[in-house]
Amino acid sequence: QLQLVESGGGLVQSGGSLRLSCVASGRALDYYVITWFRQAPGKEREGVAYINTRGSSARYADSVKERFTISRDNAKNTAALQMNSLKPEDTAVYYCAATRRYPYGNSWNDQSLYDYWGQGTPVTVSS
Repeated sequence: QLQLVESGGGLVQSGGSLRLSCVASGRALDYYVITWFRQAPGKEREGVAYINTRGSSARYADSVKERFTISRDNAKNTAALQMNSLKPEDTAVYYCAATRRYPYGNSWNDQSLYDYWGQGTPVTVSS
């Protein structure tokens, strides 16, 4: 069973940066695609950034392009989300999710594809 644990969330001022980490255990992360999702208060959970198994391809939600960068280190069984130029609207609980299924087209942000989820780490961006 793959287990995911996120960390790195916190309180930051608008324009600041945070780096979220996702540590996997139980299985090698090599065979799983990883997506970061987030859920803001009162809103539905949405996909933020996706990375394929080798780390050679990434996709981003339009709202975070040019500001967020997803990465992974399979040797360390970890993934990360570097968040720069943070805005108050980025305030949310951020989740790391993994699946062995390959998302085609724009389906990378389809939550139903993901079998494994972390518990989430909260990010608050103050104005």
